[in-house]
Amino acid sequence: MNRYEVIIYWSEEDRSFIAEAPELPGCMADGATYHEALTNIEDVVQEWIETAKELGREIPKPKGRLVFA
Repeated sequence: MNRYEVIIYWSEEDRSFIAEAPELPGCMADGATYHEALTNIEDVVQEWIETAKELGREIPKPKGRLVFA
């Protein structure tokens, strides 16, 4: 299990839940349910990391919860 922050929200336009891993540019998934979106983003995060490794790209270290003031 990766430790990247995940943000999940409902998209009325897409009629689905959207899950984003903001620390990994472009890393998003969707699902018909909250749980499905969470499961899908876990798979996409792993694929994002594997692809970055194959391409020799830097993989950001997880920061955990992002806090804004």
